Amino acid sequence: MSQGPRSGLYAVSSALLAMSRHLEVRDVLKTIVASARELLDAQYAALGVPDDHGGFAQFVVDGVSDAQWKAIGPLPRQHGILAAMLHEARPERLADVRKDPRFEGWPAAHPDMSDFLGLPIRDGDEIIGALFLANKLRPVGGHPPSPEADGCGFTEDDEELLTILAQHAAIALTNARLYERSRELTIAEERSRLAHELHDAVSQKLFSLRLTAQAAAALVDRDPARAKDELQQVAALAAEAADELRAAVVELRPTALDEDGLVATLRTHIQVLDRAHSAHVTFSSCGVRALPAAQEEAMLRVAQEALHNALRHSGAVKVDVTLVKRGPGAVLSVTDNGSGFDPMAIRSAGRHLGLVSMRDRASGAGGTLTVESAPGKGTTIEMEVPGG
Repeated sequence: MSQGPRSGLYAVSSALLAMSRHLEVRDVLKTIVASARELLDAQYAALGVPDDHGGFAQFVVDGVSDAQWKAIGPLPRQHGILAAMLHEARPERLADVRKDPRFEGWPAAHPDMSDFLGLPIRDGDEIIGALFLANKLRPVGGHPPSPEADGCGFTEDDEELLTILAQHAAIALTNARLYERSRELTIAEERSRLAHELHDAVSQKLFSLRLTAQAAAALVDRDPARAKDELQQVAALAAEAADELRAAVVELRPTALDEDGLVATLRTHIQVLDRAHSAHVTFSSCGVRALPAAQEEAMLRVAQEALHNALRHSGAVKVDVTLVKRGPGAVLSVTDNGSGFDPMAIRSAGRHLGLVSMRDRASGAGGTLTVESAPGKGTTIEMEVPGG
């Protein structure tokens, strides 16, 4: 390759490690594009993931400002050179893309491009994306890259390097898609679990409420005092049912992490739980800023599961949640003063209190989960994630 062996291999290794670090599809796409542009000294880079309707489901660019991108307008369609890469499944290396007979122009705000290198990203026989670079850059303080016989600034070495990058990009993109699909299935399972909880908790309270109301109606004329007591019980049951519903809805539809971040989302969730339950639930945070999306979601779900156990099963009167910075990552702790349990006994009895799910979430986000508990000693669940 055109770079020295040590610097070239280091740059490629860094790019591949960066791609494998992310689990969200959008994050993977951005990393692929930025890595390709940097490795091959291009002014522009882009990656499109095709949809089934002649357009692109996702299209990520690097080297174009947000203002430029907004001015360019709608996402491109699958035509011209892009269509060639997607449908003919071969690399395209052009001295001047504007002179190619397949070129169909671009919007007025689109940056001007000349030399061009593009190729498909393949998963087996399926083309899952198109990656391309434009405008080979002049080295700082040096001369323009020597064009090859075809006049293109991008060389055969560049094409070989981009091919290697695209092969690993296919793996990273496929893994990210599998992760997102797995997360969708997990969300579906959680919705099912919440439905069962609503049935078991809320519907039972509503059934009791109905019976108590009937008893009150029967006692109104012959024993008004007892009827008044029954009506007070009706009010208490109605309030409990409303609290159960509120807590379940908050768990099902938490504040958007993308908009408010983990700290604000946890704070809002815990404030609602504190109002909905007799136990006192507190939250404190120190030094934690944005974490990778997958880690934030995993932390939120582990916190919800741990809080559910503490408030529904432990008999705790106080639950403390803390989120603190540790290195580039963060540590979440949920501590209650409830009845506690023997983790080994729980495991041998086939009961998990959601511990398996929490450990899976932690490991899936690259983190770890520890559980400290003993009968009569309360419980502390701690989750640590590495950060970005």
